Amino acid sequence: MAAVDILDAYIDGLPGETRRLAHGEWGITLAPDGAGGWPLDVGLRLAEGVLHAQAHALDSPEGLDPWMLLWWNRQTRYVRFACTQAREVWVHGELPVGAVDEREADRLLGLVVEGAIAVREFQAAAQAAPKQPDSAGGSWLQPAG
Repeated sequence: MAAVDILDAYIDGLPGETRRLAHGEWGITLAPDGAGGWPLDVGLRLAEGVLHAQAHALDSPEGLDPWMLLWWNRQTRYVRFACTQAREVWVHGELPVGAVDEREADRLLGLVVEGAIAVREFQAAAQAAPKQPDSAGGSWLQPAG
C-alpha cells in the first residue's frame, strides 16, 4: 500500500478535526483541552520521500530561555524545536517514506504533539513561577542572570 493511502486511512480514523488539504497534505486540529490550553494545529506533508509533520506551539517564547529549546533538541528523537524570525516556536519531525505505516505515523504525530504541549506547559509554569532565585542564582524554570 502506498504511504499516501496509509496516511489517508490513519488520519480519517483520528478523533477531532482532520482534513486533507491536497494530495499528500493533511491538517489536524486538537481541541484546547488536549493541547495545553488552546487549539493545536498539526500539518503533515508527504514530499520528496519524507513525511514532514509540524505544529505551531507558541506565538512567542516569552518567559522561556531559547537556549533551553536547543538543549531539549539534544534529548528528543525524530522531532525538534525551531523558532521563526517572528519568534514563534514550532515543533518539527520527519519520517522516511519507507518507514511510513500506521504505527510510525502515530509515533511521529504523538511526539510532535507531546513536544508542543510540553513547551506550552513549560511556558505557563515559567510565567507563573515566583521571581525569587535559588542559591545558585536561578531556578529550574528561570536561568540565572
